[in-house]
Amino acid sequence: MIDRRAFLQAGVCGLVAPTLLGRVARAAPSSKKVLVVVMLRGAVDGLSVVAPYAENAYYDARPTIALPRPDDGAKPETERLLRLDDRFGLHPAMLPLHRAFNERRLAFVHAAGSQAATRSHFDAQDYMESGTPDNKSTEDGFLNRLLAISAKPTDSELRAIAVTNAMPRIMSGPARAVVFSTLGDLSLGTGKAANSAGASFEAMYAAAVRDVLHGPTQDVFDVARQIEKAGVTRMKPQNDAVYPKDAFGRSLGEIAALIKADLGVQVAFTDIGGWDTHAAQGAATGQLAKRLDVFAKGLDAFATDLGKRMDDVVVIAMSEFGRTVRENGSRGTDHGHGNVMLVAHGSVQGGKVYGAWPGLDDGSLFEHRDLAVTTDFRDVLWRVATKHLGATRLDAVFPGFTPARDNARMTFL
Repeated sequence: MIDRRAFLQAGVCGLVAPTLLGRVARAAPSSKKVLVVVMLRGAVDGLSVVAPYAENAYYDARPTIALPRPDDGAKPETERLLRLDDRFGLHPAMLPLHRAFNERRLAFVHAAGSQAATRSHFDAQDYMESGTPDNKSTEDGFLNRLLAISAKPTDSELRAIAVTNAMPRIMSGPARAVVFSTLGDLSLGTGKAANSAGASFEAMYAAAVRDVLHGPTQDVFDVARQIEKAGVTRMKPQNDAVYPKDAFGRSLGEIAALIKADLGVQVAFTDIGGWDTHAAQGAATGQLAKRLDVFAKGLDAFATDLGKRMDDVVVIAMSEFGRTVRENGSRGTDHGHGNVMLVAHGSVQGGKVYGAWPGLDDGSLFEHRDLAVTTDFRDVLWRVATKHLGATRLDAVFPGFTPARDNARMTFL
């Protein structure tokens, strides 16, 4: 016999924020803008993602893992950087995103990140997701605050979704959010036999919620019925899109399905790990290249699947901090500071690497070891929030933050 408490805590059904009260607002087809945020957990090496090939210091610091220049004829084309401009090149494993860059649908912001000096993954992710660097007292996530300031009674219960195993820090707070590890977890099935099983499922889950959360449960099933009625779990990728066969590819495919179903999604979140490359990082091939391949193919499939709908979708990808400029003795990189952010689609002015590049000479490095942060990650996020979603209350989303006066380098949107 299944233990109800264990059943709930295992996350077999999608989780809904405890403050999600009331009946589901029926979502009509919507042309509202959508923001998709991807967290690269583990600190991706931004100096390999978008490498400053014009600087000799880059090659001096990385004798075994630096990527060959785009015009290095001594190396096969598949192992060379993909040229972005006269200074930067893209990792060759990210070829699908290079096409998006050349089509001006994707931009990068380099030397970006948090001003917090921590090298702890846990603290850095907490600061970035809360939107309050060096402040551990913040209780909610910045995406939740962004949702809260624009909430309306008619909003769909699927307005905010996270495809993760548990409520992510970035979505935590009073605003409504639906969290699930797979859409199948939210499916009650169809047909007589399935309906009977679904009824038992509802009874067991409702009892578990009463035991553990002491709150209402009907909203969970209303959301599940919406998804079932729209046929979301039976949707196939469109336009010959092929998602990577891993958790990241699946999560993007499910976000795309919910957007295509016109269920009122406005903000979506997912994450991808595997970036903590302290040893055997590799250059054009190896550990890092394999993860970048999955990441790039996932985002490419997502854009292909949504097709014209991507005009209303902006994707942001970020990581808690970068990695050291110099490779270590294990041919990897350690915890660093500045990093690169990705902003794609919607009305993004792509085809450019934005930000104030500080250089890699020793006098320009943060603590003589890391890429310096010249663009606060909140400058990037706030520009998207205002230009794409129409947000107006800066202090409510990023309390205590003052955007940079010089926004000339932030014209990606």
